Amino acid sequence: MFNIVLVEPEIPANTGNISRTCAVTGAALHLVRPLGFDISDRQLRRAGLDYWKYLDISVYDNIQDFFDKNADGRFFFCTTKAKKTYTEFEYKENDFFIFGKETKGLPEPLLAENMDSCIRIPMLPTLRSLNLSNSVAIVVYEALRQIGFENMQLTGELHNIK
Repeated sequence: MFNIVLVEPEIPANTGNISRTCAVTGAALHLVRPLGFDISDRQLRRAGLDYWKYLDISVYDNIQDFFDKNADGRFFFCTTKAKKTYTEFEYKENDFFIFGKETKGLPEPLLAENMDSCIRIPMLPTLRSLNLSNSVAIVVYEALRQIGFENMQLTGELHNIK
C-alpha cells in the first residue's frame, strides 16, 4: 500500500516499532544500509514482537541502490527542514516516505535536490524533532486517512463483557 524507507537507521528499537507499524498498516519497510544494528538484533525483534512474519521488508546496500531499484516511485522526504507540512500533500497508494537516521536525518544535498517533495511534521520551534517511530506513524496514518483507510478494520468490539 505505502512504503516506509529508513535511510541508515541507528536504533534497533525504533526500527522494531516501525516494523510493527508497517505490519499493521500493510506498508512495506525498506532499510538502507549501513544499519546501526544487525537485522537479527534482539532489541529489534522484541520491539516488532510477533509481527515479523507479516512484514514486507527489503534491504538495500546504499541510497543509490534503493533509488535504482525503485526508479518509478513517487518519493516524499520527511525532514524538519521542509517548507511544507505533511498534510499539504495528496498521497497515493505505493508512495514512498523516506526518513533519515535518528541523529542527523537525511543528507542535505538529497533534500536540496528534492525540496518540492519534502514534508515536515509541525512542532514547537524550540525543540529538535520527534522520535523516528512516532514520525513514521503520523505520516503513514495521514496517508491512510487520505485514501479512506482502505482495507483497514474501522470498527472494534468488546470481548469480555457479559
